[in-house]
Amino acid sequence: MNEELIYEILAVVSEIPCGKVATYGQIAALIGRPKNSRLVGRVMSMAGFFGEYPCHRVVNCQGRLVPGWQEQRELLCDEGITFRKNGNVDLMKHTWNGN
Repeated sequence: MNEELIYEILAVVSEIPCGKVATYGQIAALIGRPKNSRLVGRVMSMAGFFGEYPCHRVVNCQGRLVPGWQEQRELLCDEGITFRKNGNVDLMKHTWNGN
């Protein structure tokens, strides 16, 4: 994976505003690679090596959080993100539109 692609993904992540979330697939589509949501997930797992980015605002297409990352829910709650009964982010209320 080249560094230019990593920073392209992280540039999109850095634009997600407080109180909003984006999905891996949404970010992949925004960089012109709509079938590469797993690539986005892989970059998210390495993001700490490239600086500070609001990776906690990236969830899967169902609104599920990263398994084992307990702080993610706390960070999202602090930003006013609400969750459905199943524990997933309420994507109807909080999905970023990419603008």
